Amino acid sequence: MASSEAEDAVFDKLIAMVGDWGPFQKRFNYLFNGAQIIFVSMSFMNIVLALNIPDHHCNVPGRENTNFSLDEWKEIVLPKEKNNRDMEVLSSCKMYNITGVDIQNIWENTTKPEEVFNETISCTHGYIYDKQWYEKTVVSQEDWVCDKNIYVTNIFVFNRISQVFGTLIFGQLGDKIGRRFIYYISMLLTISGRFLSIVTSSSFLLFSIASIIGCCAANTAFQSPLIIALETSKSELRAHIAMMQYVGWTVGLCIMPMVFWWVRDWVWFIVLTTIPYAMFVIPKYMIESPRWLANQRRYKDCAKQLNTIAKINGKDVNITEKLLIEMLPTASEEKVYGLASIFSSWRLAKNSCLLMLNLSICCIVYLSIILNISRMGGNPFVNFFWQSFSELPASIIGQKMGDIIGRRYTNVIAFLLGALGCLGAVFMVQNPEMDFYATSFTVFVKMMIMINFFAIGLQSMETYPTCIRQTGNSVSVIIANGFGVLGPYIVHLGTNFDARYPFIIMGILLLIGAPASLFLPETLHEKMPETLQEAQEFGANQPFWFYPRAPSKDSKSECEENAKTDDVNEKLNQPQFQP
Repeated sequence: MASSEAEDAVFDKLIAMVGDWGPFQKRFNYLFNGAQIIFVSMSFMNIVLALNIPDHHCNVPGRENTNFSLDEWKEIVLPKEKNNRDMEVLSSCKMYNITGVDIQNIWENTTKPEEVFNETISCTHGYIYDKQWYEKTVVSQEDWVCDKNIYVTNIFVFNRISQVFGTLIFGQLGDKIGRRFIYYISMLLTISGRFLSIVTSSSFLLFSIASIIGCCAANTAFQSPLIIALETSKSELRAHIAMMQYVGWTVGLCIMPMVFWWVRDWVWFIVLTTIPYAMFVIPKYMIESPRWLANQRRYKDCAKQLNTIAKINGKDVNITEKLLIEMLPTASEEKVYGLASIFSSWRLAKNSCLLMLNLSICCIVYLSIILNISRMGGNPFVNFFWQSFSELPASIIGQKMGDIIGRRYTNVIAFLLGALGCLGAVFMVQNPEMDFYATSFTVFVKMMIMINFFAIGLQSMETYPTCIRQTGNSVSVIIANGFGVLGPYIVHLGTNFDARYPFIIMGILLLIGAPASLFLPETLHEKMPETLQEAQEFGANQPFWFYPRAPSKDSKSECEENAKTDDVNEKLNQPQFQP
């Protein structure tokens, strides 16, 4: 174990010597964990808005032969039914059978449609869609409403399932063949899937397949650049780097509804929010993680990447393959078995299961809120904008809380406050006069979930060792997305039965997440594990009510660190390693 720690300290020292927060890291993060995330978030989430369901009703011909206004005609030919708020409204999917009825003559003698018509039927002449907000969505173009409204829910479920299998495959490949290669594969699949959806919308099956392609690698598009950044930067900046991604994500989600509001047509919306993502094919700036290369014993490639970082950072050092061979393989190589390694010890398995549980809760609630808020009253674009904008202060708050009180307590507080927000929404969501307050509570819950996402994301990155970091994070995302398929069905319950149901379910889930967070180790100011052995012991010395403290070193640890530093410097100063 001591030799492993020495090896880790040497690599940390090498990263520090080539620059662990210089022009290279800043440029990489601004490009790939900031600007790129803006466009990948739009490419990933634009399908949600494209599948929005406009208000609609049956197209009942015959009004042209009468002198009724449109509103009067609807009151006559459409039956009333109770909606998910327990209010009586005109039906969206049923009409009276008016065959053989002279409505103009009969209506003059009655004021109640039910006294004239005694049979309701499904829409036999298509639908009329309210175009106040959308000129055309996939749903209105293909008539995926009423008896086909489950199509939209199923597509969201298919997308979640595709993320499960895509993250399983590409996440493990990221640890096997590298973060950089998987980054480009993710970009290719996301862009091609979205453009295929445009030309396949007439077929539910083909559209579903295109949507699956566009979503299957989305998670690794976020993970790969984040992991590279964390593995090449100083540990104190982990939260800052993660926050850059969250800010990019938020900016993308705020821009996206405004684009749709402008073009009003889902085809142009998909095109305009997908094409810019292709700008980030930048091989010159997207490096492979040198820490991963060293872990794979690819010392020549590792030295090349370290020297690239040093050159951009203006550091006058020359790392050679010979130096790395001499300095790094002091610890015996571990056998890593991919997915199975996550459960190779009780402590690592426990931490993994708790991370998966909390991330699953966040995924279910997050997706439920996004789908549900687009179906609430008011301007759907403004609603989506505000619930997206709420993620920006949530990211800032999450970073500050995570760096002050630690990741564990940040999670506990956010889960509990989110549950209280759901409780408030339960009492207001059925009253149309309380729409503003119900939406406000929903936005508040979304803020709390984003704080949870932020803290859990950092915990995952800091808990899994380098050799399975992307695999571990990917498996957590896999499990979370597997449970995330419940989100669309939860929203379906609220849309078709009772608007309170989604908030009741979300509140219960958030209450489960709070105590689960307490059993995870605190990772603030803790060294990221490099090996499975370190991961198996991570957090073992923390008491249950452990509160993070600023890192301090006793004299012994300082002496050990100085000895490691002197050893590295001595080797770097040897003539054969000089530039």
